[in-house]
Amino acid sequence: MSGGIGNRFWPYSNEKTPKQFLDFFGTGRSLLQSTFDRFNKIIPKENIFVVTNDVYADLTRKQLPELAEDQILLEPIRRNTAPCIAYATFRIQAINPDANIIVAPSDHLILKSDQFIADINKGLDFVQKHDVLLTLGVKPTRPETSYGYIQVCVDKVDDVHKVKTFTEKPNKQLAKAFVDSGEFVWNSGIFIWSLKTILNAFKTHLPDISNKFNEGAHLFNTAKEKEFIDTSFPFCPNISIDYGVLEKADNVFVIISSFGWSDLDSWTSLHDASERDENDNVNLNSQTIYIESSNNVVATSTKKLVLIQGLEDYIVAESENTLLICRKKDENRIKHFMTDVKFRFGDEY
Repeated sequence: MSGGIGNRFWPYSNEKTPKQFLDFFGTGRSLLQSTFDRFNKIIPKENIFVVTNDVYADLTRKQLPELAEDQILLEPIRRNTAPCIAYATFRIQAINPDANIIVAPSDHLILKSDQFIADINKGLDFVQKHDVLLTLGVKPTRPETSYGYIQVCVDKVDDVHKVKTFTEKPNKQLAKAFVDSGEFVWNSGIFIWSLKTILNAFKTHLPDISNKFNEGAHLFNTAKEKEFIDTSFPFCPNISIDYGVLEKADNVFVIISSFGWSDLDSWTSLHDASERDENDNVNLNSQTIYIESSNNVVATSTKKLVLIQGLEDYIVAESENTLLICRKKDENRIKHFMTDVKFRFGDEY
């Protein structure tokens, strides 16, 4: 899944080049490319599909020339994760109705690749044997309020836990209670299931989406697929797979994992995942001199010399025509800043 606009990292990430297309850590590979590399270790490249927005077609092709044209599935409009997953599922059904499917965001950081692959293989084996919707849950290391949480049942099948409840982005007090209880894991947003199981789940819990795609099921993997998607996709409800399916289904299980995961959904999570100097400062794609400064993040779109004096707990982020200086504790206001900029100056920034 690679269609998001990454506006929490504005202006370093913006609608023209969202975060999944950026190389945050100087590895020479973007988050999208790193995700492809990770899965290509266990999945043939011809079995990997990217679902993204029409406007990112060229950028995706440029970053992943390994993929054929028809492996990049283009949405005409953003409709959250449930329609995105349905689109890919119906395409895969047209190729192999007996397939097992891994669904993953394109913009996550995973540090322990070997452990991740082991958990993926365990999950594929599990869904091959059981009619379940499987998610990978990550052991929490702190009471994080920007992640979803999964409450785990004591009940297990083949050493895989049944899911009791989902909770989306709790407040600080509730998140702390979750972590202290030992009953909750973070929801990584990575899912594994058989094609037949997820199709049944859509039919049961999101019949509007199921019926809409079934109307054109015979067109998938043909020359008329894109025309059908362009006319039908906008009529799908704007809903996540979590709200639409997983929170309603009674056959959801979770593998509890520890593979060095971060959602990279905020400047704070990026700061925590990055290499820091002796004063907890982070710099991305820049040469930065910090004077009497601590716990800051500096990110520039091109290599620049940046000198920071007297700042503590700040974000300094730059794109070609925009500079943001914002307190880290106020990063949740960045979306509002973007709206204000758009109102005052239009789409230029």
